Amino acid sequence: MNQPLAQSRPAERRHARSVPRGDGDARRIERRAHRQPSRLGSGPALGPKAALAVAVLALSITSHAADMNTLSPEEIAAGWQLLFDGKTLDGWRASDAPGSFSVKDGAIVVRGPRSHLFYVGLVQQHDFKNFELRVDVQTFPKANSGVYFHTKWQEVGWPDLGYEVQVNNSHSDPSRTGGLWGVQDFPRVIAPDGQWFTLTVHVEGKHVTTFVGTEKTADYTEESPLVRRKELEHRFLASGTFALQGHDPESEVHFRNIRVKVLP
Repeated sequence: MNQPLAQSRPAERRHARSVPRGDGDARRIERRAHRQPSRLGSGPALGPKAALAVAVLALSITSHAADMNTLSPEEIAAGWQLLFDGKTLDGWRASDAPGSFSVKDGAIVVRGPRSHLFYVGLVQQHDFKNFELRVDVQTFPKANSGVYFHTKWQEVGWPDLGYEVQVNNSHSDPSRTGGLWGVQDFPRVIAPDGQWFTLTVHVEGKHVTTFVGTEKTADYTEESPLVRRKELEHRFLASGTFALQGHDPESEVHFRNIRVKVLP
């Protein structure tokens, strides 16, 4: 299941903060790789160029892993705060089926029976009104999920309160990633399965904007008086927390780099 949103400014891509390693490091790794025999058989060892490429790739992967779920000094100065430490589910609470959520390789892995993971941590006492939320997301085939905001802890069932930003790139539901499910759906796939992308949600007053990468996917201003279809009567802007959706056992979605900036 899922629910749609509105607009704001384009989301800035998160810049990698990897620190370049010196040429000496790469040369030492290259020499070690060149001396190692192939593990795939009795073939020759890697040549110098191939060994250097392997060394550079290894350094890149190490730098990227160290960069996940952290904030740069500039982001901290700008008011960004992390909601996920990359190691545990501290500060989060799962409804229905807690086993649908786990942490692996610096990401929250969502797979299992219907359940929702609510943020109940200390940041803003988990009560957000105006904010910008950024989440890195990776979907897998037939995945269906969502990011709720202005919601509240609920022990069972689909969350009654708040809006749901859809996460769905290949599920049978035609509402695609970035839309406000049931309110302002988005019809196109921007980020295919298997590819990490940044989902941005910007809320100020009665105005909601969402982005997948830099492409705006919802631009919505809540009407007054508010008219909602049955079962969506409580989808309105107020304040509340965030929740990640576990939709069904066949759906798998990963989330990381969950950060928020509180706005006036």
